[in-house]
Amino acid sequence: MALFLLAALDASVASGNPARDADEAVASAPAPRRSFLDGGRLLATTGATSLEGAGGGGLAPWALITGHGSRDGVGANVHGTGVRLPDFSLWATGIGVGIADRVELSYQHQWFDTGKAGARLGLGRGYTFEQDVFGAKLRLFGDVVADQDRPWPQVSVGLQHKRSANGDVVRAVGARDASGTDFYIAATKLLLGEGLLLNGTVRFTRANQFGLLGHGGDREDGYRAQFEGSAAWLLSRRFAVGGEFRTRPDNLRFARENHAYDLFGAWFVNRHLSVVLAYVDLGKIADQGRQSGVYLSLQAGF
Repeated sequence: MALFLLAALDASVASGNPARDADEAVASAPAPRRSFLDGGRLLATTGATSLEGAGGGGLAPWALITGHGSRDGVGANVHGTGVRLPDFSLWATGIGVGIADRVELSYQHQWFDTGKAGARLGLGRGYTFEQDVFGAKLRLFGDVVADQDRPWPQVSVGLQHKRSANGDVVRAVGARDASGTDFYIAATKLLLGEGLLLNGTVRFTRANQFGLLGHGGDREDGYRAQFEGSAAWLLSRRFAVGGEFRTRPDNLRFARENHAYDLFGAWFVNRHLSVVLAYVDLGKIADQGRQSGVYLSLQAGF
């Protein structure tokens, strides 16, 4: 999360005038290498990987495009995420590709292990929900680094198509569909002088528990707008802290759903590797009480 803040720090240390130094850095930078995998973007301007595979924070996609490819190249990453909760655990792995710093394509597979709660729910101990998430994102306008002297943020639109592998079960608990598509618009603003990133995302969704319990339900079935907010602060060249908040629809009578939040720390090992560790609270899941625990995500890319 907030990987791009490293670039902000490098741009600001020279004279204490972040906006001017950022412009000078861009002006004096050598011409980008004309190669397919050019790695031409500034260090750490890609964000981390969100819970559903898009470039951004842990809970929310941001307007940033994943990978270090410049407007003349392509970048990519692979990632793995684990969330350990009192009654459940979530594991995910996937890949993201950024094209010309304009388009992002992503894929993620998720495993949601019900552990002992599976037996209490009548599913069997350790019953596992699985889903595939296919994502696409398009940057409309703005640049978080180059637009320091402009009031507008970087803005992107995206979608995430989620396909459950447990269709019979999710319908049995009240979901209308085993698959569905979320649509979102994200705005990200970087304030170099303050070392602060702010992001706001509006998501239109019918998903139950991020789509793991299908889409739509016996309480509500239509699309509803949900808000996802993020803030991150850089502590040093290698470490950042922050938090996120995400609202969610409440479609199922069987599994009332709460909003989610996290508090995170990020370690930027080098240009190609990052680690995010967070405390995450996902609220009640399947009537098994409040679920809060540890979130760990590793990302490697170029």
